[in-house]
Amino acid sequence: ERISAFLLREPEDREQLIELLRSAYERQLLDSDALSMIEGVLQVSEMQARDIMIPRAQMDVIDIEESPDTFIPLVIATNHSRFPVIEHDKDHVIGILLAKDLLRYYAGEEEFDVREMLRPAVFVPEAKPLNLLLKDFRANRNHMAMVVDEYGDISGLVTIEDMLEELVGEIRDEYDVESEAVVEEEAGRFVLRGTADISLVTDRLGVQIDREGFETVGG
Repeated sequence: ERISAFLLREPEDREQLIELLRSAYERQLLDSDALSMIEGVLQVSEMQARDIMIPRAQMDVIDIEESPDTFIPLVIATNHSRFPVIEHDKDHVIGILLAKDLLRYYAGEEEFDVREMLRPAVFVPEAKPLNLLLKDFRANRNHMAMVVDEYGDISGLVTIEDMLEELVGEIRDEYDVESEAVVEEEAGRFVLRGTADISLVTDRLGVQIDREGFETVGG
C-alpha cells in the first residue's frame, strides 16, 4: 500500500519511473534486490538477442564427424550442459547435444549414435526481443537458441541462463571460474578481457572511452 501510494505520482516516461523506484528504495520501501530485479525487467523489455548472445567465435561446439573420445574432453573442460552440434562449420548447426546423454556412452551402449541423440536446434534473428524470446523458451521448454544474422549465418547463441542473469544478476554455479576483467601486469600496463563491459573498464582505469554502439572491450 505504501508503494502504491508512492507511485500515484504517475511517472510520464521510463526515466521518471526508474527515478521513482530508486526514490522508493531510498525511503526503504524496496530493498536493493527488488530494485535490481525491477530494473532488470525494464531493461530486458528493450533488449534484443544480439545484446546478450555469446558471440560465434566464443561458442563451444561439437563436430558431428568427431568421435566421442575426441570431443568428450571438451565437454569435461567446459562443463556446459548443452552443446550445438555442427556439420563442417558453425553455419551448419544440425542439433543440440545434452551432456547428460553422454552417460549412455560411458554405460557401454553398443549402438551409441550421437546423431540420433540430437535435440532440434532453435534459430532466432538477432533482433528478436528478449521478452518474446523468454516467452518462447518457457512455452517450448528450450534452454538454448542459435542467433542468426540477416543472411542466415550463425552469429552466436543465447541461453535461458543469459536471460535470467539480466533479470536477477549473474548466476554462478560450482563450475564457474572467476576471470578478472582488468589485470595489471606492470605499472601502467593492463590486460583487458574481451567480454568485459566498457563501463567496468572505465571505472577501474579512470579513463573515458567512446562507447557509442558498443558494450564490451571486444566490441
